[in-house]
Amino acid sequence: MNNILLRLGHSPDPDDAFMFYALARDKFPTGPYRFEHILQDIQTLNQRARSGELEITAISIHAYPYVADKYALTSCGSSMGDKYGPMVVTREPMTLADLHGKTIAIPGLLTTAFLALQLCIGKGQPATGNSQLATGNSFRYIVVPFDQILQTVKDGKADAGLIIHEGQLTFQTIGLHLVVDLGVWWFEQTGLPLPLGGNCIRKDLGQPVMQEVTDIIKKSIQYSLDHRAEAVEYALQFGRDLNRKLADQFVGMYVNHWTLDYGAKGREAITTLLKRGAQAGLVPDCGEVEYVTAR
Repeated sequence: MNNILLRLGHSPDPDDAFMFYALARDKFPTGPYRFEHILQDIQTLNQRARSGELEITAISIHAYPYVADKYALTSCGSSMGDKYGPMVVTREPMTLADLHGKTIAIPGLLTTAFLALQLCIGKGQPATGNSQLATGNSFRYIVVPFDQILQTVKDGKADAGLIIHEGQLTFQTIGLHLVVDLGVWWFEQTGLPLPLGGNCIRKDLGQPVMQEVTDIIKKSIQYSLDHRAEAVEYALQFGRDLNRKLADQFVGMYVNHWTLDYGAKGREAITTLLKRGAQAGLVPDCGEVEYVTAR
């Protein structure tokens, strides 16, 4: 049988590296499928998904309504913040109310972190010159690569920063202060985990391929969970400023039982997030989310 080459987009981060370790190192047979790993930041992957470039890609849940015509979510590969998630940090202690009118550095317009932030404190607007806040808006934002946000805040180039990935474990080492953990806030509001990211697969591959590839992705995740030490060792090379202990902690936060399958509660969390986003006018209403469920 001829090989079928599929492009698999994911972030160059410890959790995604851990998840796809088995595929990257050919740890089990994948039938006719061969995978080209495309490593890019999540904002870039979100944008590429909008034009349907990659067959399989990590995606922010925030971005899914914009690509629902092209992609289905796989039931495996999720990143769920179970009472933890993206954080807002500042140079000096602040409250949520203090963020009104401030300039916040964000990691991307389609990141779930940005959607959750706006659900929490109100709509943001681009920081352009000395423009006044438009009626109904709560803060200004600048878009900064996620791995530069901590330094941007420390240097005074923004009043606050919306941090994702390993910055959640390291912000205190440079003297920054936590204003809100959006995963905690979301749980207090809904009793649900905050669905941050997932994997999606292009519908034009056809149902049989979509199913077989989703099964392979689940197998890769299970392999890493079953061979944790070697998978963490591989993932460590993608951890900026993380030692092995912190890398293992970070991986555990975002590759766990939720990652093998969203389950009913995870799907409820996705539906709730997107419905609230649509009600607030922050995302289009995509209707019922389409899933491919791994076997």
